Amino acid sequence: MQLTISTSDGPINGYLAVPSAEVSGEGPWPGVVIVHDIMGLGDDVRQIAGRFASAGYVAIVPNMYARGGAVRCVRGIFKALGEGRGQGFDDIEAARRLIADRDDCTGKIGIVGFCMGGGFALLAAPRGFQASAPYYGMLPKDLAMLDGSCPVVASFGRKDAGLKGAAAKLEAALTERDVPHDVKEYPEAGHSFANRISPAALLKVLGFGYHHESSEDAWRRVLAFFRQHLGG
Repeated sequence: MQLTISTSDGPINGYLAVPSAEVSGEGPWPGVVIVHDIMGLGDDVRQIAGRFASAGYVAIVPNMYARGGAVRCVRGIFKALGEGRGQGFDDIEAARRLIADRDDCTGKIGIVGFCMGGGFALLAAPRGFQASAPYYGMLPKDLAMLDGSCPVVASFGRKDAGLKGAAAKLEAALTERDVPHDVKEYPEAGHSFANRISPAALLKVLGFGYHHESSEDAWRRVLAFFRQHLGG
């Protein structure tokens, strides 16, 4: 369902998916903040939120483009991502706080992000979350931003030319910091392999595209990792 999230810069809209007691038992349940990719808060990320709810998580997706749409917001969002601070992170914190304060949430919350959102999920890992699941997220130039990170389960595609070597680099950085982690690179996958985005044919030409086997394996890994560190 749609909802309003109060942030440091006024209200933004978002999407909330809550577990069904018939499927997931009586709450409270752990939570998850989902950060959408560059395409915005569309059907794909709503379906992902619903899938987390079906797995027993209170899931919330803040609309990172709420202040004027993608064209107006992308520059500011990527500036915040590059600097590791700014309104994008404030919006994520507001979403985290909203579900943490709900009676049906245990207060243990993970963060998941895709593409642009994967970068936010990685940098937000030291900021009040108990587990982070970045999908093909950009690594920070300064890996010290990962200091104090919560446990991380990360997924990359080997055919993703823009993130070549990122999986190995992240694995080394997390190992160096003694952060519990599960980093995997999928040989047959490219960028956006876990997102069903249209037009699929054009994106495939650009090296983007959904890859079912890789996506499903990553989903199983994320759920197992979240169960270990969040419960549920």
